[in-house]
Amino acid sequence: MRGYAVDTIGEMLASGDSVFTADEDIELIGGALPFSLKLTESLLAESPENRGLLLTAARGYVLYSFAYVQFEAEQTAPVDLERARHLRGRARRLYLRAFGYAMRGLETTYPAIGEELLRDPPKAVARVSSQPPENIAFLYWGASALGLAISVSKDEAAMLARLPEVEALLQRAFDLNEAYDDGALHEFAVVWGGAVPRVRDRAAIDRHYQRALELSKGRRASLYVAYAVAAALPAQDRDQFRELMEKALAIDLDEVPNERLQTTIAQRRARWLMARSDELFLE
Repeated sequence: MRGYAVDTIGEMLASGDSVFTADEDIELIGGALPFSLKLTESLLAESPENRGLLLTAARGYVLYSFAYVQFEAEQTAPVDLERARHLRGRARRLYLRAFGYAMRGLETTYPAIGEELLRDPPKAVARVSSQPPENIAFLYWGASALGLAISVSKDEAAMLARLPEVEALLQRAFDLNEAYDDGALHEFAVVWGGAVPRVRDRAAIDRHYQRALELSKGRRASLYVAYAVAAALPAQDRDQFRELMEKALAIDLDEVPNERLQTTIAQRRARWLMARSDELFLE
């Protein structure tokens, strides 16, 4: 009965993400997420193979780290390098925690896949099929979590050595369903291409952006911000940068109600980046 109760509550939490993602109050969600994540972990201690809880934990820690910890590190860097370094370290640890939950999710179907991923990434992910459907979500959130962990650890050789794992997870997700979540995979490929210079490929970034734009019907503010950072900023194209940020800010929060939080987070980042335009562009 105890296990049944835990699993029941776990499934309710896993299916209740819209309570967070549909809210536009960044501060409210930022205050609530830590409690929700620790509750999820408490339930996982009782039911360690509950795929819904594992997915909730992976997704939640990525969201919290990106929106609240990494963003604060970026804001802090110009005025307090030591504080920014601390925050980047915390962001990395949270991303790696998310990655661990994503791997545990896959391991419920593919035992020891996390260990195999370290040794031979392409071989490890080749085992993953599109059923059950959560597998693609675990691949996506695993790639996102590890990729973002690497992006905040650019000077650490041990983290950079894990680039093949991210690429394998992302490619397998593409192979199984490239249109997953209205272009989320393509959007992450844009983010990934801009975040880690050694994997930047402008032609590939452009292709992923166009496909994500098509699949999302242009309704994701985060896509415009990601492309501005990955393409316009390195090219020092100030006009394109401004145009993309304006498109992000023009997105109506109610156009996609279940993504109000994601839109609000992206628009907050867009405003901050636009305010720094004179620092980011030489001319």
